[in-house]
Amino acid sequence: MPMQLITPPAGEPISLAEAKLHLRVDFDDDDSLIQVLISAARQAAETLTNRQLVTARWRMVLDSFPGPSLMGVPAGQTFTLPGHAVLLPKSPVATVVEIQYLDMAGLLQTMPAANYTVDNACEPARITPVFGQIWPISLPQIGAVSVIFDAGYGSADAVPEGIKSWIKLRVGSLYAHREEVAALSRGRIESLPFIDGLLDPYKVVLV
Repeated sequence: MPMQLITPPAGEPISLAEAKLHLRVDFDDDDSLIQVLISAARQAAETLTNRQLVTARWRMVLDSFPGPSLMGVPAGQTFTLPGHAVLLPKSPVATVVEIQYLDMAGLLQTMPAANYTVDNACEPARITPVFGQIWPISLPQIGAVSVIFDAGYGSADAVPEGIKSWIKLRVGSLYAHREEVAALSRGRIESLPFIDGLLDPYKVVLV
C-alpha cells in the first residue's frame, strides 16, 4: 500500500552531540556527514521495525475500503484482525487525523470520525466502522481512499533506548566504513551477532 510522508519528524531520535560522543569525535569537521548518517540509520531502523520514531504525519492510500463489511466482533474471540479492518503500517499510531474517499460522483468526502473506531493499543493499529456502521461506498478507482494519521513516540526523549543504541552502532559502522566495500589487510571482520537483536523487541509484523 502506498505511503506518503506529509509532515516529516521535527528531529532525529539521537542528537549530533550524542552521536559524536559515541563515535569519540571531538572536532566539527564531519558534523554534516554525521548528521546525514544519523538520518540514514534512523530510516533503516524505521524500515526494519515498521515504526515511526519521532512523530510524523503520514497518508496511506488505498484503492477501496476493505471488505466484507462485517459488524461487531465474532463472539468468543478476545482479539481479531477482521477482514473489514484497515491496518496502519506505521507504529505507534498517535491519532487518525481523517479518512477521505471519492464517492460515486467522484467528489472527495471525509468520513465522520464518529462513524469509525481506532484501536491504537495494538500494533499495527486497527480501524473499523463502529457497531451499526459500514464503510462508505467509494468510487471503484485506484487511490480512491486515503487515511491520514500521526505516528511516532513523540519527542526523541520518548524513543526506546534499544532503538537509539542500534542507531548509534549503525552510525559508527557507516562512519568507519564510508564506501560500499572495504579492503581489509588483517583478515575478515565479522559483524557482532547481537546488534540487530536490539531491534527485535520493537519489530511490528504486518499481516
